[in-house]
Amino acid sequence: MSLSDKAKNAAQDAVGKVKEAVGDATNNEKLEAEGKSDQTKAKTKKAGENVKDAFKG
Repeated sequence: MSLSDKAKNAAQDAVGKVKEAVGDATNNEKLEAEGKSDQTKAKTKKAGENVKDAFKG
């Protein structure tokens, strides 16, 4: 996994956590769901990159 991919995934995960927290604090279920979705996408991308790295090494 390249460094830029790691940074993008970490940023997406962080944004998701913030969205989820703000959504929870403001009772905005849509924003909270978007945050959870962003986190899931970031984790899925990270897992895919880890699989690629396993086959490269």
